[in-house]
Amino acid sequence: MTDPASTTDPDTAPATVSFGYAEVSPSEKTERVGAVFRNVAARYDLMNDAMSGGMHRLWKDRFVRRVKPRAGESILDMAGGTGDIAFRLARSGAQVTVADINGAMLEVGQERAVKRALSGLVWTEQNAETLTFGDAAFDAYTIAFGIRNVTHIDKALAEAHRVLKRGGRFFCLEFSTTLWPGFAEVYDAYSHRMVPRLGKLLANDEDSYRYLVESIRRFPDMARFKRMIDDAGFVRSHVEPVLGGLVAIHSGWRI
Repeated sequence: MTDPASTTDPDTAPATVSFGYAEVSPSEKTERVGAVFRNVAARYDLMNDAMSGGMHRLWKDRFVRRVKPRAGESILDMAGGTGDIAFRLARSGAQVTVADINGAMLEVGQERAVKRALSGLVWTEQNAETLTFGDAAFDAYTIAFGIRNVTHIDKALAEAHRVLKRGGRFFCLEFSTTLWPGFAEVYDAYSHRMVPRLGKLLANDEDSYRYLVESIRRFPDMARFKRMIDDAGFVRSHVEPVLGGLVAIHSGWRI
């Protein structure tokens, strides 16, 4: 993740980016995030259950309903290695490409697909900032709980715009900051105090879970991230807060 006000211009780009509450070099951030997800890949559902109280499953269902996948269209699910979103999208008959920078996450997803007897999904290791796909290759681009872990968010958004066809749609599901009085403080205390402890108890990995909580706090708020989507060239951008903004569904169109 990069500072929301940063730019990818080499003359003005910051020397450091955030890794949770720490400031590290961009290359170190990429390496550290990779290590986090290698550590939690086999316990991905456990991680999300710990961070959301199990509600992530309902949020993902809602997210896919907003995408409205259709039979025959081509969808890129970025940072979707474990298949949670792709499996839901594929039920419509859409042709889904699952991309993730982390091979361990992709392995988990492929194993799950085999257990579910699901075929037809394309699995590929990709960096969201430098996709290998051609221009205008997809009808839709989805990313769920992944963009806050990207080193340079603006680059990832630019790539999403590039690989979408005219009329293509962008959808992002991500943790944000709830605006509900009272609830914000309760969730903040829960996430900072309990989630790392649960990570230690259930997965023997307190540090990875602490980073994931901190990464949410460093992610741009809903209004700022919406502006970043606009700046990437998308139009008719929209944000749908869930639980007052604890989670948000962002969308935009390429014309």
